[in-house]
Amino acid sequence: MLAGSPAERVLDRTLRDHRHLSREQRQALKEAVYNVGLWRRRLGFLLGRDDATPPFLLYALLHGLAGVPAPEAAALAGLGEGGGPALNPAPAPTLALRASLPDWLADHFAREFGPEAEDFCAHLNVPGPITLRATPLRTTRDALAERLRSEGVQTRPGPWSPLALHVEGPRPNLYGLDSLREGLFEVQDEGSQLLGLVLDAQPGETVLDLCAGAGGKTLLLGAQMKDSGRLLAYDPDPERLDRLLQRSARAGLSRVQVLRTPPTPGLGADRVLVDAPCSELGSLRRGPDLRFRIEPDVLTHFPPLQADILQHAADLVRPGGRLVYATCTVNRAENQDLVTAFLAARPDFSPVRPGQGWLPEACVHEGFLLVAPHRHGTDAFFAAVMERSAG
Repeated sequence: MLAGSPAERVLDRTLRDHRHLSREQRQALKEAVYNVGLWRRRLGFLLGRDDATPPFLLYALLHGLAGVPAPEAAALAGLGEGGGPALNPAPAPTLALRASLPDWLADHFAREFGPEAEDFCAHLNVPGPITLRATPLRTTRDALAERLRSEGVQTRPGPWSPLALHVEGPRPNLYGLDSLREGLFEVQDEGSQLLGLVLDAQPGETVLDLCAGAGGKTLLLGAQMKDSGRLLAYDPDPERLDRLLQRSARAGLSRVQVLRTPPTPGLGADRVLVDAPCSELGSLRRGPDLRFRIEPDVLTHFPPLQADILQHAADLVRPGGRLVYATCTVNRAENQDLVTAFLAARPDFSPVRPGQGWLPEACVHEGFLLVAPHRHGTDAFFAAVMERSAG
């Protein structure tokens, strides 16, 4: 993991190699791997060195952050009778060290959020909630909550999406639930749900999900359309499209058409959703070491690609139609600046307030949908809603 392997892969391999561990031991190991991966910079500061080995990092985690007495922490970390070293008592002097981030990334978030950067970065170190999206063709949010309660899963309604339920209490085995097999819900961050909802797809329309992935938002659009009209989904990864077809059947959707080649200009779609490839800085809390496996050039890598995709998407929208450009990142170059440049180049498109009539003002900033963990409890997402002139 410290050599660059994803924490999830390291953990999975370790657990397979130690099948004799009890449930409690496996959970403790998981917590140790994840937290050492997450807090490595802060732990290095406590130890006064950046090249500390895992036993010393675990000792610093237990003693310095969790407050376990030094002798016990040293024993648990396997440091033997010599015990662990004294830890640096001084407060961490920089945001990067306090939040355990690479310097360049902490500097970027400071530019993006200003005085809110400390709060935002702190929330990156807290696991996100498990959020479900009710499948409207199968059930309602209230009925789903009751059904889940009967299966032993407690939930509470999400404050932003009308379809969201947050799981409360211990993490359940969702994939063992009959309600999931029956297609009553999908696992989807509440902010991600908003990206699909602001497209406002209507029954009978022609709707395109241009960067569909495995189709979480496609399924939401199909439910908005009440499984009518034409729902098209394109993604360059054919395996993702295959999974989308499987998920569509489970969700009760029969009208999803996957496109194996990119759609051509002149499609005349009523609505097009572009959930663009991006630097994915908005979902860093979903993986403890994601922040250490990206490089500074990620901030400039995507805008040229995103601009090309957005221009192509614009040519697929009929006059009077709607275009939504969205990302799961925090980077003005990929979000606000890119959309502003697009609107300047395409005077036939104009911005529209996202979620008119239902989306709270707290989710709208500078005329765009903008949600973040420290403000809304979601991952960070951005969306611009634009409409093409009818003339």
